[in-house]
Amino acid sequence: MKMRKLLALGLSLAMAVSLCGTMAFAEEETEAESETEAALVITDDIQEIIDRGILRVGVKNAVEGFGYQDTLTGEYSGMEIDIANLIAEELGVDVEFTTVTAATRTELLDSGDIDCVIATFTITDERKESWDFSTPYYTDHVTVLVKDSSEITDLEGLVDKTVGVSSGSTSARSLVEAMIDAGVISGDDYDSETFDPALWTEGVSFRQYDDYPAISTALESDEVDAFCVDKSILAIYKTEGRSYIDAEFAPQEYGVATTKDSGFSTYVDTLINRWLNDGTIEGFIEEYALD
Repeated sequence: MKMRKLLALGLSLAMAVSLCGTMAFAEEETEAESETEAALVITDDIQEIIDRGILRVGVKNAVEGFGYQDTLTGEYSGMEIDIANLIAEELGVDVEFTTVTAATRTELLDSGDIDCVIATFTITDERKESWDFSTPYYTDHVTVLVKDSSEITDLEGLVDKTVGVSSGSTSARSLVEAMIDAGVISGDDYDSETFDPALWTEGVSFRQYDDYPAISTALESDEVDAFCVDKSILAIYKTEGRSYIDAEFAPQEYGVATTKDSGFSTYVDTLINRWLNDGTIEGFIEEYALD
């Protein structure tokens, strides 16, 4: 009889411990869900998007794997297009894409014509003073594309050459810093805060263009000797008779850009972190062969 009581007492204690564990786990799960719900609070600017029924997103249209528009169907595809579609789905709205360039993306965001930019937009401290950026969803590097006939193969080969870059990009600055670090040019007059590609002539000069196809055309016609930008962007322009130089530099972290200090900024960042943690973004990277 005494043994039965002991067994019953032991069973009761075990059930109590199990119940406590289950309750604690449930409480932790509820707390985690509450934190997510709190982060995804619908602020006035988000409600405006929901009421409109359309999320307006600035994207690239000529960067395969990120943002590319089929010239025949007009359909967009790529990792950044998929991210935009997921955000719209989370909001329960449709999505409207606007093609942007390095020169126009922030103007359209500032004017309110678009709600966010998902367009191979590199995060920098300088840019963060004017716009919010999500946690990075991809990291690329800058490199240089040249015609094989130029016989340029490395940074040294770019000395006294003219390089085509996109207006509003950081590519020219990154290239100058890479050439200085490699000891190819002295950089005595270089100042990162005042650097202007239109005025720089020490060892290498630059010509700026409004879009990437224009730089590619300039390279083909020998208007410039090289084409410098993120490698993922250059990929579509690496056609027969063209090659990358033997150098990759300046890691470029891409983030979703939104209006400074907006509720939508927090909303988007929470979603990007969720998709980084659950493997969604890694799946996009594999799908579009971006790794």
